[in-house]
Amino acid sequence: MTAALQAPAAELLLDVRGIHKSFGDQAVLAGVDLVVPRGSVVTVLGKSGTGKSVFLKCLAGIVTPDAGEIRFAGCVLDTGTPAARAEFRRRCSYLFQSNALFDSLTALENVALPLEQTTQVPNAEIRARCLEALRQLELERFKDRHPGELSGGMQKRLALARAIVTRPELVLFDEPTAGLDPLRRNSVFEMIAKYQRQFGFTAVLVTHDVPEALAVSDRIALLDSGRIRFQGTPGEFQSSEDAGVHAFRDSAAALHEAIAAVRRGEAPAGEDFL
Repeated sequence: MTAALQAPAAELLLDVRGIHKSFGDQAVLAGVDLVVPRGSVVTVLGKSGTGKSVFLKCLAGIVTPDAGEIRFAGCVLDTGTPAARAEFRRRCSYLFQSNALFDSLTALENVALPLEQTTQVPNAEIRARCLEALRQLELERFKDRHPGELSGGMQKRLALARAIVTRPELVLFDEPTAGLDPLRRNSVFEMIAKYQRQFGFTAVLVTHDVPEALAVSDRIALLDSGRIRFQGTPGEFQSSEDAGVHAFRDSAAALHEAIAAVRRGEAPAGEDFL
């Protein structure tokens, strides 16, 4: 297991310590520790059903952890009061797996929602900021269209425009490429890398797309059995000899070997992931 990043507290936007979350008698998170340097892209990998989305929702304040501590910009995150929740919502955006766009609203109206709900910005400035966000994501000429009139890739960009219009310090991405074909997956990761660099926000992603995550991320974490089994650079992830990292990272190679064994008439032994 790679040790947690050693960095001065001022350089960390998020410092997560011992997060636990259970639903009934099922423990999903069993003491998750994670550090996220300011201005970085950190990806949390893991098999389906390991609690990646639950962990992200804990970071966003959508789900309340049973125990543990989340420090945001050096301060313990407390979303228990309306004022604290509003302040955090202003500084953090959450990109849902499904985009969570409102079909009855135009693109411009969708982007305006977080400003209308979390700020006292005048209407004229809201419109100007929304048009600028749409322009930066090459959607300005579609401002009056509804989400159903846009392609899947355009909907993803629209969701990102809504996420960045508040000028957040942190953007959380929940399985941003779920259900997409390989070319569209690449486009989404390229979009995240481009706009994270352009706007300077810190990004935390959860996904199981290993090659793409290695390409876009500054740091990689592997969530396994309710804990972070590994966290480090993509290079450290690729060279890690940890058995859990090896099984997840090299699953495609293992599949090729298993299929080759089947074709040779052998019965390959391997872990059943289903």
